[in-house]
Amino acid sequence: MYEWREEASARNLPVASLFSRPHITVGLAYLAAYVFLDWISYITPVAPAGVTPWNPATGLSFALVLLLGREYLPWLVIAPLVANALLLDPNLPTGVHLLGPLVVGVGYGAAMLLLTNPRLEFDRTLSTKRSLLLLIAVAAVSTGIVAVTYVGLLAAFGVTRPTEILETTAHQWIGDMIGVTVVTPFLLILFTRRRILVPSLELAALVLVLALTLAAVFGLSDSFRVKQFYLFFLPVMWMAVRFGLEGVTGGLVLTQIGLMAAMHYAGVEADEITAYQALMIVLALTGLTIGAVVNEQLRTQAQLRRNQEALERAARLDSMGAFAAALAHEINQPLTAISNYTRLAKMAVEKQPADTETARTAAEHAVAQVDRAAEVVRRLRDFIQLGRNEMVPQSCAALIREALSHCRLDAQSSHVTVETRIARGLPPVVCDGLQIQQVLINLIRNAADSISSSGRPDGRILVGAELTEANRVIVMVRDNGPGFDPDILARALTPFTTTKQEGLGLGLALARSTAETHGGQLLIESTGAGASVSFTLPVHNATSTYPPETQDLQGGMPT
Repeated sequence: MYEWREEASARNLPVASLFSRPHITVGLAYLAAYVFLDWISYITPVAPAGVTPWNPATGLSFALVLLLGREYLPWLVIAPLVANALLLDPNLPTGVHLLGPLVVGVGYGAAMLLLTNPRLEFDRTLSTKRSLLLLIAVAAVSTGIVAVTYVGLLAAFGVTRPTEILETTAHQWIGDMIGVTVVTPFLLILFTRRRILVPSLELAALVLVLALTLAAVFGLSDSFRVKQFYLFFLPVMWMAVRFGLEGVTGGLVLTQIGLMAAMHYAGVEADEITAYQALMIVLALTGLTIGAVVNEQLRTQAQLRRNQEALERAARLDSMGAFAAALAHEINQPLTAISNYTRLAKMAVEKQPADTETARTAAEHAVAQVDRAAEVVRRLRDFIQLGRNEMVPQSCAALIREALSHCRLDAQSSHVTVETRIARGLPPVVCDGLQIQQVLINLIRNAADSISSSGRPDGRILVGAELTEANRVIVMVRDNGPGFDPDILARALTPFTTTKQEGLGLGLALARSTAETHGGQLLIESTGAGASVSFTLPVHNATSTYPPETQDLQGGMPT
């Protein structure tokens, strides 16, 4: 588990804080949580030994070992031993009090030994469908074995009558299985993500729909309750499709808590509760499967986008390679000519008497070659800046929306929320849309990378636009990350200045060049609240005239 501890700490995950706690502190916290969950779920037991149709403490035990390692396996016996001593009838046989926790602890400890076996390659973050299916399969088998063994123990001590063995075993298995399928994925997601969900109106609507579903199921005719249970599929599937595994695990916990509370206050019988819990297992498995598929689809989309960007960079680098070869060729010629003309001018001046006409002519030719070299460099710079310069009226809001669509997945993968604040009634701006979009994409991605590297769990980026008093539109990108390093703030706009390990240091420099091309300037600010980068764009008016579209620079270098 040492590798997992290092990975969790390096990624600044919530579980990293648990690794920093003493073993005994975490163990006692688990013990207190186990006893509390066992007590609060002690609803309508079907046997004197406390067999209930909902055992969230079992899911807590799975999560403890999966997150923190095999060293916590002894607590899987200690916790049920203490819970039995506090909650069960003290008149029960001593064997039930002592052997029951041993059956539970050893059974689930064996399951945890299997899941944490390195050969099985179980992913504690549930980032793959395979890991989720492994968890469900091991849980189904282990809870079944524990249920059969535990109820057999109760029957051996005369606590459960032979005619009730099958029914009690079903209650025990369903209770433990629902505890694992609902609680364990939720805790694994909670402690292996920097952020699960961002509060929104849609989430509030989902919670409201869930509450209305509970009211509909338990507020109508008692004889149709089980059939009406399928109404719960609507909000749970909604959460799974919209928010993936992170959303559906939280939704299942809310559904289970609401379901148990509603059944308790509605006076539902134990047998009917078990029937509901059986349906809840089906609902949980369906929601988790859909959530895992949605997560995998999002990862696939992100990977496809990264592959597409890699191909675009490769194509661009290939074109730049051709341009670099042409640049070397073109620069070499004017440099050689400049060298020759300056030597000629020097020789003409050193003559007695000096040949001023020849020196003047040579100097003029040298200046012309310098201008030619500068033009070659300018053309390459224009190509790097996107190759075209189409100054036409554009909607600022549309430009921002288009840029956000290209970096939304990057922000989501960094667990950063991107917000927009665009003033109403903004006039069109005169700009090259592709260049401005590229500037916004670079600034947003830089902000997301900065926030992600700082480990902030509440990263936010604000993209805004408003009209200035000078009748220009100012576009700004602000974040609540660590801000710019004071040591490089003064030269942040200088090319090849970067703090990224793999960065080239050209992003802000090209953004400044683009802003200046549009008649504005790029401003950067860094405060204790984060960083801000802004630039201005000219406003379109009906009397403005625009130059025709410039030559496509991809056609070749000047000759």
